[in-house]
Amino acid sequence: MLEHIIDEIGFAKIMQKSIQDVIIYFFEKEQNFGILCKIEEVHFNPSLPESINAEFRPLTLFFLAGYTFDTARIEDDILIFEAGFGSDNYGSVVSVPLLSIMQVIIDETPVLINLSVYKESEGSKKELQENDEKGVENSMASFLNNPENSKFLK
Repeated sequence: MLEHIIDEIGFAKIMQKSIQDVIIYFFEKEQNFGILCKIEEVHFNPSLPESINAEFRPLTLFFLAGYTFDTARIEDDILIFEAGFGSDNYGSVVSVPLLSIMQVIIDETPVLINLSVYKESEGSKKELQENDEKGVENSMASFLNNPENSKFLK
């Protein structure tokens, strides 16, 4: 029974909204946090050297604190932040689709766990976005009521 729920678009939509809401809440509270995510779905711009890429595990933990936290924002259902990697602190902009975030963590404690295993195609991505527009608009309206939050979105 669980398998039929966790791979549905409706459940994925709920998880995506929950992930976004929790992250926005942490932005508002200026609370540093970590994300455990599927590295195969994460994009780096510029691309990282192979020596750094080879160090990542299938599920990789990123901590958003300091400069990384200050640069973080959500755009089009993607968490974007700048980070430095390796001993040379190689800089890259990291783009993490919200549904690829498996856990949101504070102080080594998971505060949100994403159980969705939904795999999106181009058509289903559009459907997911259209179905979620109202909820995102309500969430964003609340978030944007505070003028201090404008720095998190571009």
